[in-house]
Amino acid sequence: MPDTSHTAAPSADSTTRASVHRAPTLAERILSHAAGREVRAGDLVIVPVDRCMSHDSITPEVIDALQNDLGNAGPADPDLLVVVMDHVAPAATVATANAQARVRRWVAEQRIQRFYDVGCGVCHQVMLEEHLVQPGQIALGTDSHATSYGAIGAFGTGVGTRDMALALASGRTWLRVPETLRVNVRGGFHPGVSPKDLSLFLCGLLGLDGADYMAVEFHGLDWLDLDGRETLASMTTELGAKVGLIPPSGVVLERFAVPDWLLVDDAGAPHYARTLDVDLTALESQVSVPPEVDHVRPARDLGDIKVDQVFIGTCTNGRLTDLHAAAAILARQHLAPGVRMLVIPASHNVLQAAVADGTLATLLAAGATIGTPGCGPCIGRHLGVIGAGEVCLSTANRNFRGRMGDPEGLIYLASPETAAASALTGVITDPATLPNREV
Repeated sequence: MPDTSHTAAPSADSTTRASVHRAPTLAERILSHAAGREVRAGDLVIVPVDRCMSHDSITPEVIDALQNDLGNAGPADPDLLVVVMDHVAPAATVATANAQARVRRWVAEQRIQRFYDVGCGVCHQVMLEEHLVQPGQIALGTDSHATSYGAIGAFGTGVGTRDMALALASGRTWLRVPETLRVNVRGGFHPGVSPKDLSLFLCGLLGLDGADYMAVEFHGLDWLDLDGRETLASMTTELGAKVGLIPPSGVVLERFAVPDWLLVDDAGAPHYARTLDVDLTALESQVSVPPEVDHVRPARDLGDIKVDQVFIGTCTNGRLTDLHAAAAILARQHLAPGVRMLVIPASHNVLQAAVADGTLATLLAAGATIGTPGCGPCIGRHLGVIGAGEVCLSTANRNFRGRMGDPEGLIYLASPETAAASALTGVITDPATLPNREV
């Protein structure tokens, strides 16, 4: 297959290739294995589901669908379902507390063993930490960022309430096999630049529907740690993707049991609907400007934006390496006057590790406030929502109006490094511009 991509700094080009006898893309390979036959992009398939995940905000609706629409059905196999209390945890209102109590009762009635209550962490982080999803599996979640599971080469995707109820009752789901957008990554990150910056760059390049119902398949990342892979896979949701996939390599091969069929290198080249080449050596710190994720500008161009709140956390950037990156910048420093900083670890395990290695002490000494592991203010329901006219620089994944509180509040998205640098200066700051700092 001829090389039709174009390398720039960073830039991209695309092409559509004629269909020929070829190897499958990673999405096609996973769905073919599940279907028991060869499938290609555009095919409709019914496949068994290996794992389902539902969280506190949506599980009551799933229960309603099972009881009212499916004849009081329960999960065909209780082992199929993972339930995580993370979106509004601890409960912020009486209504939320009652809804969560109902979920706990139902979990006990259905004898669901994989239940993670308040404080365990963000659902996607728990799924990967606890190895509840494995490479090559198909996992559904009642949260759009179930694409995170592609970090280990699993087909993770978000579904609605009724699709989840049907999958639980039958053990199967239906899918249209997605076309694939391939991203070739070359080079390495400069100090202060990280996978979140790559994700935001792609959002700015492609737009919110730039990979609509596609698989986004990353290559050239054998060296990347698991935390960074999770960030990239998670953020493909903001491109409209059905799934984000990184072929298992490096740390994934060390920590997970990767089936041989997932690693087979077939003769011939897969057909990609589009191919992008990105040169990381030319990538600088990026910031998403409200009110859309794809409004992206270099951090260095936004130094006139005053920050009221900095939030480090969520399924996108609440992992240990993210806290390490922030602590490295904040060590022996203090937040700028008028800036409040909220740090919410992605899981209880991350929190424990940050306590054990001193990271948490560094962040607290700098003036940060620590929250219960979970989603926190990401969805604007508790633990740090913002008021009208306030500016929050967040490491989360979305910044539309009202996402984190008052519709007149402004949310800018950035990496943990940029967030920490901005907390120090009080304005949006490219970490590379900090004096006498090696970030």
